[in-house]
Amino acid sequence: MAQEGTLQSASYPKGSDQVGDECCRNGRDAYQWDTREDCEVRQILDRVADKWSLLVIALLKEQTFRFGELRREIDGISTRMLTVTLRNLERDGLVERRMYPEIPPRVEYRLSELGRTLLGTIQALVQWTEQHQPQIVSARRAFDAEATRTQP
Repeated sequence: MAQEGTLQSASYPKGSDQVGDECCRNGRDAYQWDTREDCEVRQILDRVADKWSLLVIALLKEQTFRFGELRREIDGISTRMLTVTLRNLERDGLVERRMYPEIPPRVEYRLSELGRTLLGTIQALVQWTEQHQPQIVSARRAFDAEATRTQP
């Protein structure tokens, strides 16, 4: 079943569960891989494009952090959300968790080699955002002003 707001495509049969199948490799428009719930590309993008995941990956860029340190560094994240984010990033092989047999237990997180391959992409996204922030702020103001003007 497609998520509300997504397009259905006849080219993707329901129930297809091949990893890396055509939805991810055929060079078609991006919306087509987004129409299938079982497409790995969609699932991976959902993970790495999540705001908390991006922040965790960016923080782990150059150093190892303990859970509490990450929690203090990421403004607004709950303990539960940080736990879920770290667990999912670890599951995807992007973050490594190391537990030391101490009392109290010490757990550290760092980027894996695979996770490090995302750093250039994330940095490019941050740079683009910083470069275009004035235009986006201006566009938002214009949009909001027009929406306010046209409301009954």
